[in-house]
Amino acid sequence: MAFLTAHEMERYDRQIRIAEIGKRGQEKLKNARVFIAGAGGLGSPISIYLAAAGVGAIRIVDRERVEASNLNRQILHWNDDIGRAKADSARATLARLNPATRTEAICDTITPENVAQLVAGCDLIVDAMDNLPTRFLLNKTAIEKNIPFFHGAVHGFEGRAMTVIPGKTACLRCMYRGPIPQETFPVIGVATAVIGSIQATEVIKWIAGIGALLENRVMVYDGLAMRFTEFRIQKNPGCDHCADAAEKG
Repeated sequence: MAFLTAHEMERYDRQIRIAEIGKRGQEKLKNARVFIAGAGGLGSPISIYLAAAGVGAIRIVDRERVEASNLNRQILHWNDDIGRAKADSARATLARLNPATRTEAICDTITPENVAQLVAGCDLIVDAMDNLPTRFLLNKTAIEKNIPFFHGAVHGFEGRAMTVIPGKTACLRCMYRGPIPQETFPVIGVATAVIGSIQATEVIKWIAGIGALLENRVMVYDGLAMRFTEFRIQKNPGCDHCADAAEKG
């Protein structure tokens, strides 16, 4: 395990002062390896706050290039980045924010053929995607690799988040049992900021081993009503993603 330097003790002083984190928790963050799927609206606040918190290694994957229509919410990228690969823009932004975080940015499409290789060596998977088929692929991969999966999604002023612990909790497939919708949806940046920050919080808590996670719970955010609602999710014993994992667990 890599220990904290004098500079890191100073940089992270305010969060080390949090009793639940302390020096030991900060060292866990430094040694963590996080996989983030997507460098867009959700991937932006997630990666920014994890890098700022001192996560040691981030691997972020996105196949797209920055477009003007991204800039209302994707704060990893600025106007000068239009036309640039999002992965490259993300790496540059995170390097400026925290040079000590090792950022590996990959410009590629996440597919059934490459997903295992893309997440190899990472401790957890963060879902910052904008389509359900890829979310399902990541959910299933996390279960197969027995690593946590942190889901988040947004639509307009609304959003949701949940945490999947393989072999213990309900998974994303347990929640969605119907047809898979495919659409270009509306979204405002503040909604991605809220949900992305919740996902980053869950990741930090899991790495440090503190607090209560969103296990078997979905937190739903309604920005227009400024209301948070929580729903319980039950494991589906016939789930084609996690039923076998539950038996092994």
